[in-house]
Amino acid sequence: MTQSTDTQGAVTTVYKVSGMSCGHCEGAVSGEISQIAGVESVKAVASAGEVTVVSAAPLDEAAVSAAVDEAGFEYAGVA
Repeated sequence: MTQSTDTQGAVTTVYKVSGMSCGHCEGAVSGEISQIAGVESVKAVASAGEVTVVSAAPLDEAAVSAAVDEAGFEYAGVA
């Protein structure tokens, strides 16, 4: 699991997401994940198939998977 702590106890985690191909895809995934409690920032990169999330504490993977699914993409685990 790739997690590193940043300033003030924030946790940065990179998730793999399949199916993103454009900026609209990135926005859809980012929008859904940003609604999870504790999320401070989200950056999706379609070309890499990765979403970097900064949160106050480690997120529940089931919540991340559900958010990605809601956006219409496939959650592929922690990078």
